[in-house]
Amino acid sequence: MDNSTKPIVSVITPTYNASRFITETISSVVEQTFTNWEMIIVDDSSLDNTVEIVKKEMEKDSRIKLLELKKNGGPANARNRAMEAASGTYLAFLDSDDLWLPQKLEKQLMFMDQENLAFSCTAYRIMTEEGDRTDAVFHVPVKIDYKRLLKNTIIGTLTVMLDRRKVGKIKMPIHRDCSEDFGLWLSILSKGIQAYGLNEELAIYRKRENSLSSNKLKSAQKTWNTYRKVEKITIPSSLWYLANYSLHALKKHSKT
Repeated sequence: MDNSTKPIVSVITPTYNASRFITETISSVVEQTFTNWEMIIVDDSSLDNTVEIVKKEMEKDSRIKLLELKKNGGPANARNRAMEAASGTYLAFLDSDDLWLPQKLEKQLMFMDQENLAFSCTAYRIMTEEGDRTDAVFHVPVKIDYKRLLKNTIIGTLTVMLDRRKVGKIKMPIHRDCSEDFGLWLSILSKGIQAYGLNEELAIYRKRENSLSSNKLKSAQKTWNTYRKVEKITIPSSLWYLANYSLHALKKHSKT
C-alpha cells in the first residue's frame, strides 16, 4: 500500500500481556483481502514481551502502529487512545486475542456502503483458549436499536464497524466496573442510530477461561452498573432490562 494513501479503516486493538496471541491476531489483519487499513495497537503497560513482538511485526508492515502507555488504564482507555490517533474513515475493533476471517473488512465495508450504514456488526464463532474452533456461532439480527440492545448481549465487539462521518466523535465511558464497550454502543444507538447485522461469520472470539467475560456473575454486575452509572436508568427499568439480559445470556452461554 502507498503510505501516502489515507487508510479507509482504522483497526482498534488494545493489548495487555498478549504475547501468546498477538502475532496470530495481527496476521488475521495482514491477511485481509481489503488492504487499505491501519492497525493501531495500544499496549496497556504489558509486563511480558508483547511490545517486542508488535515491534517486530511493525518492521514487516508499516500499516501496523504502536502506542505504549506508561500506566495501565484498562481496555476502554486504550481503545480511546487508539480512536484519538486513528485517521481512517471507518473504525473496526479487534482485541489482541481474537481473529478475523480474511474477507471480514471487504465484505463489511461493501455491506455498509451499499446500505449507507453508520454502524454494523457480524456473526462470529467461538474458539477455545488454545485456538480450537467450536461449533458455537452467534448470529446477528437484521437491525438493533437502543432498547433491543439494553436487553441482549447481541453485539460482539470484534465484529463492530463504525462510519465516523455518521456517528460523530465517540469515546468509551471510563468505568472499569461497567461494560465499557456495551456503554459505547448504547451511547451511539441512543442518538437514534441503529446497528445493522451482516449475518455472516466473519470473526472468531477466543473464550479464555479466566477472562471477565467468562464469569457470568461479574459480567451481569458490569451490565447492571452500565444501566445505572452510564445510562442513568431507573432501578425498576434496570431490573427489567437485566432480567431480559440474563435470559439471553443464559441461552448464549448454553451454546458454549
